Amino acid sequence: MDLKAQLHSIYGELDTMFTDIITHNAFVAGDYVRKFEEEFAQYLGVKHVVAASSGTTALFMALLALGIGEGDEVITVPFTFVATLEAIVYTGATPVFVDIDPTTYNMDPTKLRKVITNRTRAIVPVHLYGQPADMNPILELAEKYNLKVIEDACQAHGALYRGKRAGAIGDAAAFSFYPGKNLGAWGEAGAVSTNNDQLAEKLRKLRDHGAEKKYFHLTRGLNLRTINFQGAVLSVKLKHLDSWNDRRREIAFLYNELLEDVREVVTPYEATFVKHVYHLYVIRAERRDALRSFLSEKGIDTGIHYPIPLHLQKAYEDLGYVRGDFPNAEEAALSVLSLPMFPELTDDEVERVAKTIKEFYS
Repeated sequence: MDLKAQLHSIYGELDTMFTDIITHNAFVAGDYVRKFEEEFAQYLGVKHVVAASSGTTALFMALLALGIGEGDEVITVPFTFVATLEAIVYTGATPVFVDIDPTTYNMDPTKLRKVITNRTRAIVPVHLYGQPADMNPILELAEKYNLKVIEDACQAHGALYRGKRAGAIGDAAAFSFYPGKNLGAWGEAGAVSTNNDQLAEKLRKLRDHGAEKKYFHLTRGLNLRTINFQGAVLSVKLKHLDSWNDRRREIAFLYNELLEDVREVVTPYEATFVKHVYHLYVIRAERRDALRSFLSEKGIDTGIHYPIPLHLQKAYEDLGYVRGDFPNAEEAALSVLSLPMFPELTDDEVERVAKTIKEFYS
């Protein structure tokens, strides 16, 4: 992703804000963070957004504030970035996996019921690549068994599920503003969204050492705050998010059209009840690794999201899962390939990528 290409459209406004921050020595939290929290809450259609230091800490905060801890089980998917798992295990809870739908790469709700136990406290569906998970059946099970639902919306800024924004559906949601995201900071930042007043208050204390005011600590907390510079960047970028997402969708549709007749490639499936925002444009490709090497030789960068499912990662072998437990996740890991995707990508560049893929398979 060419982050420099995005700079030109926002630099002037940010220059003024950065000067203001430096002049007033207002570096940690501050007015620009609060401004962004209010604006993003309005954008999502929720009552509260609580900024955090990263997407990982946002998810960790949400779980802790909901009372998740030692002895609890939290259900999520094995095909996602490791941060989803890290947030769960560092609360003291035990992660429990459920396989993905092979077409959307998101949680398969039909497999959920069989892994719910009397220790299950929460479900963390991941809106992978920018496409929301099928939330209604997940919410129905959560209501039936009195479970919390925390959306991992770290890749889904602006995505829609049946007309609602990702991040406005569960009890809470975590967002990452890592620089490469659809809404990216200039460094690390994250946020939790919720409609629950009490939860929002807990989150605000939790991110600031458990303090109600300086040096008065009502609960145990941590330093999980966002710096003011990032609030300024995100506030400016938020105005462009919808247009940038629209351009991502245009690029995705062009890729779909150009690759339609390539038998060895499966283009992304977009569910009828969502608006996918294509944080990543991910194909399934035969001879994936050879194709990737060929594209690299031609000067085209690609990625693999993700090469090893979480249940097979060495760091989590103590969870007791083995190869074959989640066949859809394992098969995806062997064949997915992320093609170049960012709003400033030109049609000519997309056509070159598609032409090079066709050349490889010819």
